[in-house]
Amino acid sequence: MNENILPGKPFPLGPTWDGKGVNFTLYSENAEGVELCLFDSENHGHETARIKITERSNFIWHIYVKDLKPGQLYGFRVHGPYEPENGHRFNPNKLLIDPYAKSICGAIEWNDALFSYQPGSPEEDLSFNEADSAPYIPKSVVIDQHFDWGDDSSPAIQYYNTIIYEAHVKGFTKQHPDIPEELRGTYAGIAHPVTIKYLQDLGITAIELMPVHHFVSDRYLKEKGLCNYWGYNTIGFFAPDSRYSASGSTGQQVSEFKTMVKELHKAGIQVILDVVYNHTAEGNHLGPTLSFKGIDNASYYRLTDDKRYYNDYTGTGNTLNAYLPNVLRLMMDSLRYWITEMHVDGFRFDLAATLARELHEVNRLGAFFDIIHQDPVISQVKLIAEPWDVGEGGYQVGKFPQGWAEWNGKYRDCIRDYWSGSENTLPEFADRITGSADLYKDYRRPTASINFITAHDGFTLNDLVSYNEKHNEANGENNNDGESHNRSWNCGAEGPTDNQEILNLRQRQKRNFMATLFLSQGVPMLVSGDEISRTQQGNNNAYCQDNEISWLNWAEADQELLAFTRQLIRLRNSHSVFSRKEWFKGVAVKDSHIEDIAWFLPDGTQMEESHWQQNFAKSVAMYLNGHGIHGVDSNGKEVIDDNFYLVFNAHDQGLDYKLPHETYGRQWKVIIDTSKSGELQEQVYKPEETVHVEGRSVVLLQDEGSGNHE
Repeated sequence: MNENILPGKPFPLGPTWDGKGVNFTLYSENAEGVELCLFDSENHGHETARIKITERSNFIWHIYVKDLKPGQLYGFRVHGPYEPENGHRFNPNKLLIDPYAKSICGAIEWNDALFSYQPGSPEEDLSFNEADSAPYIPKSVVIDQHFDWGDDSSPAIQYYNTIIYEAHVKGFTKQHPDIPEELRGTYAGIAHPVTIKYLQDLGITAIELMPVHHFVSDRYLKEKGLCNYWGYNTIGFFAPDSRYSASGSTGQQVSEFKTMVKELHKAGIQVILDVVYNHTAEGNHLGPTLSFKGIDNASYYRLTDDKRYYNDYTGTGNTLNAYLPNVLRLMMDSLRYWITEMHVDGFRFDLAATLARELHEVNRLGAFFDIIHQDPVISQVKLIAEPWDVGEGGYQVGKFPQGWAEWNGKYRDCIRDYWSGSENTLPEFADRITGSADLYKDYRRPTASINFITAHDGFTLNDLVSYNEKHNEANGENNNDGESHNRSWNCGAEGPTDNQEILNLRQRQKRNFMATLFLSQGVPMLVSGDEISRTQQGNNNAYCQDNEISWLNWAEADQELLAFTRQLIRLRNSHSVFSRKEWFKGVAVKDSHIEDIAWFLPDGTQMEESHWQQNFAKSVAMYLNGHGIHGVDSNGKEVIDDNFYLVFNAHDQGLDYKLPHETYGRQWKVIIDTSKSGELQEQVYKPEETVHVEGRSVVLLQDEGSGNHE
C-alpha cells in the first residue's frame, strides 16, 4: 500500500485538511466500489491520480491522503449496478461532485458525456454511456477553513424590527457605476462600502440573497443562449457559487463570501440565504449524472413505485428524500455549516412544503422540522418558509410549526386585489394589514407573516402597475411560461406610455403599495430595485435573463420613490406601533375606554360587523393606540408610542373622513399622503375635523399630543 495512503476516518463528512494531508469521505449505501480522483490545478481536465477507497464504515467510504493541500481539485467515481429499473444508476465513467465539497471550481461544460445513458438512444436511460465526463464537470476543491472573523457576531435583530431586502448577488451591483467594475456582480460587490451605505440609508436590517449554493445552468437554456440566472438548481449545498467571486474559484470564493458577511454584520445587517434543499440539478430520469445520482440514486431521491422514475413535487424533475436519515444529515450538516463556518443569520426555504412530505401527504411535523426544532444551532436563526410546492395539497400557508415565519402569499394576493379595485376585499385586507391572525394566531405571533407585494418571481412593483399581461417572449417559450393571473393593473395603458395622467397614477399606486407594506403588522420584505422603479419590461419570470432585464438599472433610478421608501422605513423603525410583537386585542387599554385598534367609517363612527360585508366598501380608517402595544423593551420597560390614524381609500374618487372624538387624539398631523409626490406641506387637524382623502391613496396622521418620544 502506498505509504501516503491511510484508511482515514468516516467523520467529519467532506474533505478535511489537517495541515499534513486530507481526509475524504463519501456516503453510499449501495456502491460496490469508490475511487478518489485527483486533478491538476492548472489543467482542470487532467486526472493526475486515481485512488481506490477500500475503507467503509456504516456506508461511509473514507480515505486519508498525505501531503495534499488546500487548492487540490478532486472528484469521485463510484462503481455499482446500472439498473435504472431498480433505482440504481452507477457509472464509474462519470466523475462526481462531492456532496460535501466546500468549494467547487468552475461551471459545467455541457456534453453528452455528462449523461450515464446515451442521449438519443431509443432505449433512453436504459442504455449505458461509457464516455468519460471528467473534462466537462466542475471539480470539487479542498480548502483551508481558517478565516479571521475577529469579533464578528450576528446583529441581534428580532423579527419585529426586521426589514428584509431580497436581492440577487449579481443583479444588485452589476450595473452600479460607483462600484469598481471588477467587483460588480460579486460577493465583494455586496461588501463594498457603496452597497452597504445604500442598504443602511434605506433602513434595511437583513439582506436575503437569492441562491448562492453552487448551481447548474440547464442545458436547454444554454442551447437557447440563455442561462439559469436565479440559481434554484443546486448541486453543491456547502459551496458558495464561484461565479459570484471576484477573487478566484479554488477556495478564494469562500473567503470572499465570509468577508461579505463580516462587512454586513459590521453595518448591523443580517444575512439570510435562499436555500433549495427540495431538489438537485440532476433532473429526472433523463437528466445528467453529476453527483447524487451516480453516488447512490436510491439513497438520495424520492422514487416512484417504478424505481426508474422520480417523484417530482418541485416541477424540476426530482425531489430529495428528506425522509432518509443520510439525506436529513446532509441537509442539517449544510445548514449548520453555513451558520457556524459562514456566519449567516437565517434561511428562506424554497418550496418548503416539499420538505414536510414524509410519504406523500404534507405533514407539518415531519422529520425535517422535528430535527430543526431540537437543534441547538439551527433553531436559533431566522427560519422562513416558502409554504408551498407543486404537489397535491402543497399550499400550506399558515401551517408551518412554531419558530417558523412564512412568505405570506395571501398577503400579496389580497393587497394586490385591494389596490386594483377588486370587490369584496375589505375584510381580508383588514386581516392582512394587522398580521393575518386568521393564519398565525393559534400558536405564533404577527411576525410569522413575511409580508410582500412582489418577489423575485413575478412582476416587479413598477411592472405590477404597468402591465395587465405578462410579456415573457425573451424567455423563448412563446410567452407560455410564468404566472398568467398576476392581479396587476396597468392603470390605463399596457407598458411604457407618454400619458402623464397614467404615469402619475402609476406612481401613486407604487406609493400605495409601499405604504401598505411598511405600515402593516408582520415583517416586510422589499424586493431589490422596487424602491427605484426597476422594470423587467413586463417579464414576470426572468429566471433565465442574466442581462439588463434582471440587473438593477442604477442610471435610471427613481429618486423620488426611493426617498419615499426611505421615509416609510424610517417611520416604521421609529414607531413600535407598526411592528408589534403581540396581537391586537381589540379591547380598551388600561383605564381608558380606547381600544388598541379601532376601525372607522368616513362619518367618524366606528365600524360595525355589517359594514364589513358591504361589497362596495373599498375604504377604511384604522386607529392605532400607542398605549396599547402590550409589550416591553429589552430593559423591561413598557413600550409606549404615538397614536396614529390611517386611511386607505381604493375608490377611484376622493372621500372626506371625519376624525374621531378627542379621546382618540388631540392634534392630528398628516405625515404620509400617497396622492402627493415630494415633500408634504404641513397639515394639522383637530378632533372631528374633516380630512379629504383622494381616490386611490393612503393618508397617515400622527397624534402630536400622544406617545412617548424617549
